[in-house]
Amino acid sequence: MKRIIAPSILSADFAKLAEQAVMVEKAGAEFLHIDVMDGHFVPNITLGPCIVKSLRPYSSLIFDVHLMIAHPEKYIDAFADAGADIITVHYESVSDMKGVIQQIREKGKRVGITIKPATPLEAILPYIDLVDMVLIMTVEPGFGGQSLIESCLEKVRALRRQYPALDIEVDGGVKTGNIASVYQAGANVIVAGSAVFGSDNPGDVISEMLNKK
Repeated sequence: MKRIIAPSILSADFAKLAEQAVMVEKAGAEFLHIDVMDGHFVPNITLGPCIVKSLRPYSSLIFDVHLMIAHPEKYIDAFADAGADIITVHYESVSDMKGVIQQIREKGKRVGITIKPATPLEAILPYIDLVDMVLIMTVEPGFGGQSLIESCLEKVRALRRQYPALDIEVDGGVKTGNIASVYQAGANVIVAGSAVFGSDNPGDVISEMLNKK
C-alpha cells in the first residue's frame, strides 16, 4: 500500500505552526497529525478546535485529528467544524463506540479508532468494518519523544493479515532508523513527530521516511 507520512504537530514549534505545516506539505507529507490531549485521559494538555480552525486556511493537508481525551463525543462536532478530515477516538475513552462512529460519520468525516499499547487488538475487531483507519499506538499516549514499543508491531502484523486493504496507522517512536520495520509490519500511515520537527532538515527526513526500504 501507499506509504503516507503524517508529521505530528505535537513536536512542532507552536509559534510557527502554519509555516511548519506548509513546510512538511512541500516535503511530501499528506497528513498532518494533530494530537489533542486534555490532561485527564492522558497526562498532558495540548490544543483545542480553535487551533485547528486557525491552521486550516494555511494547509491542504489531510488533518488527522487524534482525540486523546475523555468523553470525545462532546467535542467531535467542534473539531469537525474546525476543519478535521479524520477524527480518531480511543477505544478506552468511549462507552458507546458505535454511537461515536455514527456521530463522526454524520459530520461527513473519516473515522479512526485507536488503542493504547496494553489494550488487546481483539477489543476493536468488532468495529473494524465501521471505520476507515485503525491507529496502533506504539508508545503510551501523552508525550512525544518516546521510544517505539516493538511488541506493538505484532498487532499491526495481525491486523494487516486480516484486513489487507485497511489504512493502518502507527504513532509513537517512529524514526528513519525503524520506519522500514514499521512499514514491513503492515502500517501504511506513519506518524512522526520529533523525528521530523526535531530535525535540522525536516524535508530530508520526510523524504527518507517515504523511501526507506
